[in-house]
Amino acid sequence: MADAYRYCFPMLMLPLLIACLCLSKVTVTDGLMQIRQRTRDTSRITFLAVGDWGRKGGFNQSAVAKSMGEIGTKLGVDFVISTGDNFYKDGLTGFNDPAFAESFTKIYTARSLQKPWYAILGNHDYHGDTEAQLSPLLRKRDNRWNCHRSFILRAGIVHIFFIDTNPFVNKYFAKAKKFNWKGVLPRDRYISNLLRDLKTSLKTSNATWKIVVGHHPVRSIGKRGDTQELVQQLLPILQANRVPLYINGHDHCLEHINNTGSPIEFLTSGGGSRAWGNITHHERYKKNLRFYYDGQGFISVQLTRGEANVAFYDVFGKTLHSFKLKKYVRKAK
Repeated sequence: MADAYRYCFPMLMLPLLIACLCLSKVTVTDGLMQIRQRTRDTSRITFLAVGDWGRKGGFNQSAVAKSMGEIGTKLGVDFVISTGDNFYKDGLTGFNDPAFAESFTKIYTARSLQKPWYAILGNHDYHGDTEAQLSPLLRKRDNRWNCHRSFILRAGIVHIFFIDTNPFVNKYFAKAKKFNWKGVLPRDRYISNLLRDLKTSLKTSNATWKIVVGHHPVRSIGKRGDTQELVQQLLPILQANRVPLYINGHDHCLEHINNTGSPIEFLTSGGGSRAWGNITHHERYKKNLRFYYDGQGFISVQLTRGEANVAFYDVFGKTLHSFKLKKYVRKAK
């Protein structure tokens, strides 16, 4: 249990968290924490994913939020995923920080977005009080908020594995004073336990769809590019377990790369606010790049037992790119 504690939350906070969760059920075992999301139709799941957004409405964050609300209404979303960097520039100072309301509650006001939000931490979130974002006390301010280091969301036909990718990045530890690593150190043990539990959880999951979410990209032609530590340590696990979708933020763009040596669709949704980095590396994946947009926006994912429909939207809610992914379903004998 001590190993799981390092990237979940103190067990003393569990009763309060359970009491606050009106739509979900939390389970803590000796592996990753699991949250069960109740849905209207367990055979059809729809969600939005947005990342790198928390700028008090600035840099078109409010405009993206408005379009998310419109698309959310049209599709009837079950929940929203945040791929990290939730509060710029240095996370939250505490759970009473007004930035939480200014960048979240007062921005994502559409009725369709009054659903559970499942978030992970980005590197900027690690600059502040990480435990504030993780605290169930924050749900008293807005009951949509569900943020944890690493966990599994179980929603009908899909299991979504949220992975804290920040401790993998070597350069962050060269700037250790800038990061709040409380709850992570010793780093090697943290990463080892996380990878072990991810392997076990992916292997034992019987979900029709298995999706992994992390803040950092595995593959990207954007400004920040591939995260080599994830290519070396996380990608082999995704490949071994035939994970069809990996969703990330960090690069402030929208992006779709596939078939770089494995049948995985790499989706970047990091356009929640500031974008237009104007630095790309198209030569990296000339044959594998399906879509790239160096601007603001978000994505939607619609899942049925046989198919995934993914769409990328710009700041105005215009569909820029979409694709379908067929799921092989073995027929009963």
